[in-house]
Amino acid sequence: MSEPQGPEQTPRPPAPTSTSTAEPNPAAAEPNPAAAAPDAAGDAGKHPVDQTLPPGRLIGAGLQHVAAMYAGVVAPPLVVGIGVGLSTGEIAFLMSASLFTSGIATLLQTLGFWKVGARLPFINGVSFAGVAPMLAIAKAEGPDDALPVIYGAVIVAGIFGFLLAPWFCKLIRFFPPVVTGTVITLIGVSLLPVAFNWSQGGNRQAADYGSLANIGLAGASLLITVVLRRVLSGFLKQIAILLGLAAGTLIAVLVGKADFSGVTDADVIGFPTPFHFGAPQFAAAAIISMCVVMLVSMTESTADVLALGEIVERPADEETLAAALRADALGTAVSPFFNGFAASAFAQNVGLVAITKVRSRFVVAAAGGILILLGLCPMLASLVALIPQPVLGGVGIALFGTVAASGIQTLVGASLERGDNVLIVAISLGVGIIPMAAPNFYHAFPESARIVLDSGISTGCVVAVLLNLAFNHLGRRPESQPDPAAVPHAVH
Repeated sequence: MSEPQGPEQTPRPPAPTSTSTAEPNPAAAEPNPAAAAPDAAGDAGKHPVDQTLPPGRLIGAGLQHVAAMYAGVVAPPLVVGIGVGLSTGEIAFLMSASLFTSGIATLLQTLGFWKVGARLPFINGVSFAGVAPMLAIAKAEGPDDALPVIYGAVIVAGIFGFLLAPWFCKLIRFFPPVVTGTVITLIGVSLLPVAFNWSQGGNRQAADYGSLANIGLAGASLLITVVLRRVLSGFLKQIAILLGLAAGTLIAVLVGKADFSGVTDADVIGFPTPFHFGAPQFAAAAIISMCVVMLVSMTESTADVLALGEIVERPADEETLAAALRADALGTAVSPFFNGFAASAFAQNVGLVAITKVRSRFVVAAAGGILILLGLCPMLASLVALIPQPVLGGVGIALFGTVAASGIQTLVGASLERGDNVLIVAISLGVGIIPMAAPNFYHAFPESARIVLDSGISTGCVVAVLLNLAFNHLGRRPESQPDPAAVPHAVH
């Protein structure tokens, strides 16, 4: 996750890549080799973001984006599907639907229309931020009504985000790194218990739950993933998570811990039937919880848009931010119609753009098209759904832990040398961890309130925003100069 930059900053010209002076630089007139004809014939006069690539490179680069984010897209529906108690076939359907809707959201973001879409190489997928609140909703509503209530809440949250987008850009100063870092950390920490449960087998009533065989399989899968990440490079390093899942599953097959009979029941081609799990239902507490998630996702997306704008040398202004947030919100509102969940920007793909230097938004649009095609192939999704849960648990520790680490990375730039900010982080994390550390803490509260309170992400986010307002905005006096005694030396 990239660190958010100050919202009050006005867009600035791209920084030169070498030393510059006030004198005209003849080299400045030379075309940028990374942005010229090598990317596309006939597009040399366009900004690299708007250039197209030859079909082979377009599809190859698009596949790399899909590989980098595939595990992140299928993990949330897998977690929710297991939490709701869906069958293997239904989980595969849910994952296919998420791939399909992620593709739609990506096309909205990269190609856009009207004032929707940043028109940057920005890939969208299912937001991790919504997983814990959706599990809380499922726990409160029961398995029969869980998904309809979740989908109703996601639709309203998407509409809420779409209407809020033009104003949220102006409110971003209320979501500095001390808030966003805390929330992102909570997202990862809230999901880690899910990985621990998977590592033990997933089914607490099973005879082998928590057995040495299950935990050993989880540990082997995690170890393989770490080793692959360490020894591989380039494209293979980017897909180390997927390779770890494949290797762990192979071990499970060899030791008799995998069952792939369900793959034969999945269709090769299938369309995500609208409202497959029932018409959406609208519950106030669930809507509030998902609207909080929408605010979190918008904050993350804003940080990623600002970072990506700098990377591709097209700094994002307020209009671009609003268009990007509209695309996220519209993708979120449309997703439940096809049984998908809330959509948001994927930070790992922002990093991929920086590493590969391929800045064309049409590459990511191609990735969106590939996601749609994958979503129309339930058999492929069923293969992922049938990966043994201990394997998912082992790799999930790395996957979810990475989310938490991203939040910590953001907190590094949160001015924690100030005691007030440390207190904001401490209290927000403490409140957000309550549902994990003491699951029955809110047992005396009304059921409707528990849907929000049992989500550590929602409560932690609200507390972080309120404390940030109290300490850093309301009645705040202008900052005094730092105490010379508090710093090792002054830099002039």
